[in-house]
Amino acid sequence: MSERERQQAGGEWRVPVGGEETSAAFDPATIGAERGVVFVCAHGAGGNMDDRGILQTANALRARGFGVVRFNFLYKEKKSRRPDPMPRLKECFSAVVARARAELSPKVLIIGGRSMGGRAGSMLAAEGFECDGLLLLAYPLHPPGKPEQLRDAHLPAIKVPVICFNGTRDPFCTPSLMEEVLERVTTDWEMHWVEGADHSFHVPKSSGKTDAQVLAEIADAAQAWEKRIELD
Repeated sequence: MSERERQQAGGEWRVPVGGEETSAAFDPATIGAERGVVFVCAHGAGGNMDDRGILQTANALRARGFGVVRFNFLYKEKKSRRPDPMPRLKECFSAVVARARAELSPKVLIIGGRSMGGRAGSMLAAEGFECDGLLLLAYPLHPPGKPEQLRDAHLPAIKVPVICFNGTRDPFCTPSLMEEVLERVTTDWEMHWVEGADHSFHVPKSSGKTDAQVLAEIADAAQAWEKRIELD
């Protein structure tokens, strides 16, 4: 199969991870697949690769030229509610990225995901994991109601370009605290605040927007960012 055909053909994978294995799926871009942009997208702590938020996000990005690889962390593959320790999350993430490289030969490889999944991707990036960019959705800067427990120590070590989306009503990310953290970050970090949105990017009717419009705005911004970093 040619590189073009691989980029245009979806598929489901079984990915070995340290004596176990997990599920993954590749959803090709619906436009511009030949550009070879691939986003390996990890789910949040309470989600999975097939949850509504991940699928809606994947479809919005696919319509803007991203091929999307979704996958389950091992605990979710085993239908457990308790997330694996971070080293195991990173091991799983790395294994899926390796499979994506082998299967798809991406020209632009972006990692990240929702909440906990995005945090795992950011920790890989901080350790020098090879990728072209980091896309974070609802980064969990701190537990709800515990702003003193910041999850920021590794962020200044990230060297790849970052785009990060958080809602202004997200209990996991106080805007003023995130802005303080970003003063210590030296990489190209593009921060997008979604006015009125919560941790799931839901907005109240009083905002004058729908959740679908918010997701479209996020996907449009991600598309513009990807094109910019590709040119840099």
